[in-house]
Amino acid sequence: MAVITYITTVQFDFGAVALLAQECARIGIRRPLLVTDAGVRAAGLVDRVLAGLAAPHEVPVFDGTPANPTEAAVRAGLQIYRDGGCDGIVALGGGSPIDLAKGVALLAAHDGPLQDYAAIAGGVARITPAVAPVIAIPTTAGTGSEVGRGAILIVEDGRKLGFLSPYLVPKLAICDPELTLGLPPYLTAATGMDAISHCIETFLASAFNPPADGIALDGLWRGWAHIEQAVRDGGDREARKHMMAASMQGAMAFQKGLGCVHSLSHAIGGLDPRTHHGSLNAVLLPTVLAFNADAPNVRAEGRMARLAQAMGLADPAALPDAVRALNARLGLPSGLRAMGVSESLFPQIIARALQDHTHLTNPRLASADDYDAMLRASL
Repeated sequence: MAVITYITTVQFDFGAVALLAQECARIGIRRPLLVTDAGVRAAGLVDRVLAGLAAPHEVPVFDGTPANPTEAAVRAGLQIYRDGGCDGIVALGGGSPIDLAKGVALLAAHDGPLQDYAAIAGGVARITPAVAPVIAIPTTAGTGSEVGRGAILIVEDGRKLGFLSPYLVPKLAICDPELTLGLPPYLTAATGMDAISHCIETFLASAFNPPADGIALDGLWRGWAHIEQAVRDGGDREARKHMMAASMQGAMAFQKGLGCVHSLSHAIGGLDPRTHHGSLNAVLLPTVLAFNADAPNVRAEGRMARLAQAMGLADPAALPDAVRALNARLGLPSGLRAMGVSESLFPQIIARALQDHTHLTNPRLASADDYDAMLRASL
């Protein structure tokens, strides 16, 4: 059993979910709310997780998490939390239920509209240690939200905003690769490319953070080397283990910052919540890689060459095409148009991307014209 303490504590192993009851007791959660989504519940994972608790039938469950979690869904979960007299949250699922759980944990102890706590509204300083404790149990290998200090939520006016605070980091992450064995191929591919994009974007970000760089490169190696096998054979335990590690490492590293892939995907996801975040990242990544190749820190520190080495590529200039080719082999969309994103949305996407919290951490500051060119190249 690997017990890792970096940002938070992680229990990582096949079968680690059996530790839930003892970890609730250790953290002091006596009456948890379980936050999940309908798909995770239909897969039987809710019953499997609850079976390890002393009184599983007494645990209230909120399974109404949408694919892109909204403030309305956060408030619906909050009502169940309050009605049940809960004192903590167990988040079970992909990044959406985990982010929604963080939203419930935030509003359980803070008044006012959710947007008041968004990073771009100066909300970081308004989030206090009173946030309810969260235990996160991922069932996908993508967002890494189980070890992240942020949540991405759509507020009432339709903006997809980032909420960032060390107090939003789950008290514990239980990373059990066994829970991902039944994940369908497309979701394995899309969430896996989300993890890979995290590792790449954070490594290219200009902030000085050598530990994050090292974690990102190792996570990239794991994700790039094992994603195709995980998609081909969802029961391959070794591939699933490495993909879950890559997901966790991507989020451990992106404390350093992300970039234009995410400023654009957050903007698109807010305008069209039907789009899958990981698929958007996969489609946008090649163009943003090409844009960032000329960033001063990227050139000076040979960062493209270091990415290429982690990915087993001889030529750093081949990075964008290598990602496009991988997307095709994984059966992901060929471009934004295939995802239903039209040019008519570009002005709104660009306006939102320029305001996104990940815009300023890209290694090369993008203008409105730069974003327009990136979107057109990604069609």
